[in-house]
Amino acid sequence: MAKTLISDIVIPEVFDPYFIKRTAELSNLIASGIVVPDPKLDTLAASGGTIITMPFFTDLDGADQILDDSNPLVVANIGTATDMARLHLRGDARSVNDLAQALSGDDPLAAIVDLIAGYWTRKEQALLIKTLEGVFTDNDDNDDGDLIYVHAAEASGDVKAWNDSSPTVMSPDAIVSGQALLGDNMDKFTAIIMHSKCLTDLIKQELIDYERPSGATTKIPYYLDKRIIVDDGCPKRDGSGSPASTVYQSYLFATGAIGRGEGGAPVPSELERSALDSDTRLITRRHFLLHPRGFKWVEGSISGKAPTNLECSDGTHFDRVYEQKQCRCVMIETN
Repeated sequence: MAKTLISDIVIPEVFDPYFIKRTAELSNLIASGIVVPDPKLDTLAASGGTIITMPFFTDLDGADQILDDSNPLVVANIGTATDMARLHLRGDARSVNDLAQALSGDDPLAAIVDLIAGYWTRKEQALLIKTLEGVFTDNDDNDDGDLIYVHAAEASGDVKAWNDSSPTVMSPDAIVSGQALLGDNMDKFTAIIMHSKCLTDLIKQELIDYERPSGATTKIPYYLDKRIIVDDGCPKRDGSGSPASTVYQSYLFATGAIGRGEGGAPVPSELERSALDSDTRLITRRHFLLHPRGFKWVEGSISGKAPTNLECSDGTHFDRVYEQKQCRCVMIETN
């Protein structure tokens, strides 16, 4: 069993709140505004059950009416619909050894808290990308792909033949056309997640601006005033035809596109001591929501008590309940 350097006793009432807070602080998704922690979702996530129901009012429609002194106005109502989120249940266990800690001369408690918080932020980001795969598979299958802008060429023989200087790579045209899928809501986008290959294409085009926030040690890339988050977990595939070019999927977000709620496992963290081995095992557990707003979860068939990342990438688990222009995320395909 792999062991980490630590022997400090973790006091749950001190460790748990700090661990959750530190996880949020390290999240690029939260810092960019893509994911917004929501106290209401916190409450719902802790309310019991694995399917969280969130009723909402639909937008008003119908024509306005001409006032008349003899004919009353025709009364209309406001519609309602239901969004549904899935509670995710995840855990992690690490073994730590007294002797190794003593020989390291380091502060194991600070190290393990930071490492575990960083670990969980990466796991949340990986889960989000798989969730987006499911959301846009559903959109492609059931909504005519109205939130997907295809800028990519599938094969080198296509009209848009792919090469390093082709307009089919990530470009201002791709971004603006993707934004336009939301019509007059196109100015709502604030961030984009993309594969490092797409970022490389933008760097080659000298289209990246960098900002260094106060107190930060690294610069943050921006593109057309949108914060860039780079993740090689973003889906890619071989285009059709022969020879085929690689097609990359990137995601544009408006602020608050993803709702996040921390439900709180009954025992979020605990230590298990093995005296003969001088080992302490640190276990962390998470009950949380990470929900794309407007795309309700459809339970269907899952293999365990909560869905895996792979199951979240299955489009049959999602169904859009928002109108197209009310959605806060679109997908762009480029080479």
